[in-house]
Amino acid sequence: MAKNQLGVLNALDVAKTQWYHFTAIVIAGMGFFTDAYDLFCVSLVTKLLGRIYYTAPAIPNVTGKPGSLPPNVADAVNGVALCGTLAGQLFFGWLGDKLGRKKVYGITLILMVVCSIGSGLSFGKKREGVIATLCFFRFWLGFGIGGDYPLSATIMSEYANKKTRGAFIAAVFAMQGFGILGGGIVALIVSSAFRNKYDSPSFNENPDLSLPEQSDYVWRIIVMFGAVPAALTYYWRMKMPETARYTALVAKNAKQAAADMSMVLQVTLDAEEEKVERMAQEPSNSFGLFSKEFAKRHGRHLLGTTATWFLLDIAFYSQNLFQKDIFSAIGWIPSAGSMSALDEVFKIAKAQTLIALCSTVPGYWFTVAFIDHLGRFTIQLMGFFFMTVFMFAIGIPYHHWTLKPNHLGFVVMYSFTFFFANFGPNATTFIVPAEIFPARLRSTCHGISAACGKAGAIVGAFGFLYAAQSQDPAKVDAGYPTGIGVKNSLIALGCINFLGMLFTFLVPEPKGKSLEEITGEDDGEGGETETGTSRTRTAPV
Repeated sequence: MAKNQLGVLNALDVAKTQWYHFTAIVIAGMGFFTDAYDLFCVSLVTKLLGRIYYTAPAIPNVTGKPGSLPPNVADAVNGVALCGTLAGQLFFGWLGDKLGRKKVYGITLILMVVCSIGSGLSFGKKREGVIATLCFFRFWLGFGIGGDYPLSATIMSEYANKKTRGAFIAAVFAMQGFGILGGGIVALIVSSAFRNKYDSPSFNENPDLSLPEQSDYVWRIIVMFGAVPAALTYYWRMKMPETARYTALVAKNAKQAAADMSMVLQVTLDAEEEKVERMAQEPSNSFGLFSKEFAKRHGRHLLGTTATWFLLDIAFYSQNLFQKDIFSAIGWIPSAGSMSALDEVFKIAKAQTLIALCSTVPGYWFTVAFIDHLGRFTIQLMGFFFMTVFMFAIGIPYHHWTLKPNHLGFVVMYSFTFFFANFGPNATTFIVPAEIFPARLRSTCHGISAACGKAGAIVGAFGFLYAAQSQDPAKVDAGYPTGIGVKNSLIALGCINFLGMLFTFLVPEPKGKSLEEITGEDDGEGGETETGTSRTRTAPV
C-alpha cells in the first residue's frame, strides 16, 4: 500500500474475488451485450429492408433482381448509429466525470431501451418516412450506446482488484461477442418462425410471392429485441453504489466512500477524511485535461490510446469488405434471386452466427484468460502483428484465394483475422484507457479514445466500402463508383495494422498496479515523465 493511498481503495485493490465482482460484470456486461446486439443486428436485416422498400414493380416476361438499399440509404442505415455512438462517447464520458458514473449509467440505459423500441416502430406510409424515422431512432440509440463504453469500463476498473482487473474489464467487453451471437440467434429464430408459417417461393420463381407482407414484422421484431436485455438490468444498475474512487477522489466524500465499500466488501473501513483533503490539495491531483501538466504526464498515453483504437477499428469494421466473398465462396449465401426474402435473412443470420461461434467469441475469452498473465501491451502488440500478417497473406495473393480449391484456406485466414482482433487490440484498446488516467478524467479520456475508435469505424465501414469496389466499371456494385479493388484494400488494411503496432509502444503497461499507482494520485508520483523514470513503464519505440 502506497503511503498516501486510502484504506478503502487499498481494500478494493487487494480484495479476493467475491460475488460483487461477478455482479458488476453481469450489470456492465449486459449493457455491452445490448450495445453489440443493437449495433450489429441491423446488418442482418438491411437486405430485407431493400426487398421490402426498394423492389421495383414486377415487369411481365422480365426477370429482375430483388430490391436493395441504394448506397446512400445503406450508408445512412448502417452508419447513423456509429455517428451517434461517437457523439455519446464524448458527451457521456465527460458527464460521467462531472456527475458520477452511477447517475449517468441509468440515463444511457433508458435511451437504449426507448430507441430500440422506437427503431422497430419506425412509421410512415412511404419508404422515405420509414427509413428517416429508423435513422432518427438509431442515431439516439447509438448515442446511448456510446455512453456505455466509458462508463462500463470505468466502473469495472474502479471496482476490480489490481490482480485480476484486466480479466474483469475484458469479461465486460467479451459480452460484445455474445451480443453479436445473440443477434444472429434471434434472427434465426424469428426468420425460421415466419418462414415456416409463410412458406414462400424464391424471387426467380415468383417475385411477388417471394416477399410475404408479414416480412415487415421480421426486421422490426429483430431490432426491437435489443430493448429486452437493457430493460432487465436497469434495476440492478440503479442499486449499484457509486464507485469509491469517484466518491473519494473526485467528489471528495471519504465518509460516503467508506460506507458504500464497507457494505460491498462486508468489512469495516475508516473514512480518512483528513487524508482525502490532503490528497485533494496535491498539485498532481488538480490539473485539467487541457493543461501542460496533463500533456506532460499523459499526453503520449492519450495519443497512444486514441491512435491505436482509431487504427484498429478501421481494420475491424472494414472486414465486412470480403465477408460476402467468404459466405458466397463456401455456399452459405446463394444468389439473392434464388432465395425468398425470409430465406435470405435466415442464411445471413446463420453465417454471422457461425463466424461468431468459431472466431469472434473465442477470441474475446482468450483475452479474459491471458490478459493478467501476458499483459495488455503484449496481447495488443501480438494482435496487431498477426492481423498484419493475415491481411497481407490474404491480400497479396488475393487471386490465389479466389480459386475454388483454395476457398477453405480463405475461410481459415479470414477467421484468424477476427480471432486475433479480439484476442488482441479490439479488447485491449477498451481496457487500457480505463486504467491509465486519473479518476477525475478517467471517463472523459476513455470517451475520447472510444470516439476516435468510432471515427475509425466510420472510415473502415464506409470509406473502404467505396475503396474496395472493382477498378473495372462493369464489376462495381450498383450505385458505387470504381475503387482500388479488394486486393489493394486488404494490403492497405495490413499497413494500417502495422501502424497500430507502432502506436502501441506509446501505451503503458498497467498490469498488477493499483489505479492510483499508475496515475500518481496516491502520492503525487507516477504517470509518464519526461525522463521515463516513473513507476508506470512505457515501452520505448
